[in-house]
Amino acid sequence: MEILWIIFCSFLLLFTVVLFFGAPYLPTLRPQIQTAFELLDMKPGQTLLELGCGDGKVLLAAAQAGYTVIGIELNPVLVLIARLRTRKYHDQVRVIWGDFWRTPWPQSDGVFVFLLDRFMPKLEDKMRVYKRPLASVTFKIPGKTVLREQNGVFLYRF
Repeated sequence: MEILWIIFCSFLLLFTVVLFFGAPYLPTLRPQIQTAFELLDMKPGQTLLELGCGDGKVLLAAAQAGYTVIGIELNPVLVLIARLRTRKYHDQVRVIWGDFWRTPWPQSDGVFVFLLDRFMPKLEDKMRVYKRPLASVTFKIPGKTVLREQNGVFLYRF
C-alpha cells in the first residue's frame, strides 16, 4: 500500500510542478488541432513546433498529416506517453524533454501552443525573436493583433 501512495504522490508532484512553468495538462480537441493546421497553412513536409506537447495528441495528428513535428514537454510522464503514442512516426516526430522557456527552439514553419493568459506576454517576447507564425488555442496575446480567429484558435504572425 505504501508503494501505491509513493507512486500517487510522485505523479501528483509531476503534474503540479509544471504549473510554475506553463499550462497544466489539458488535451487539445481535434477540431482545434485541425483549425490550427489550417490557420498556419501547414503543408506536408513542413515542420511544426509544439510548445508543451503533453500526451502527443497534436504531434500524432501532425505526423498523420505528413508534417515533421517537434514537441517540447516538461513532464517526464507525458514525454514518455507522447513518445509511445507517436512511435509509429519516429522518423517525423521528435519529443524533447525540457522546459520550452529554456530549451533552444529548433527551426520550424509554425508554432502551436495551448498556454495560460499569464504566460502569453512572455511567449510574445520569445516569438518576436523566433519570427514564425503562431497558433494559440483559447488564449490571446494581450495587445497583439490577431490575424485570424476560428474555433477558439488565434493566429499571429511575427
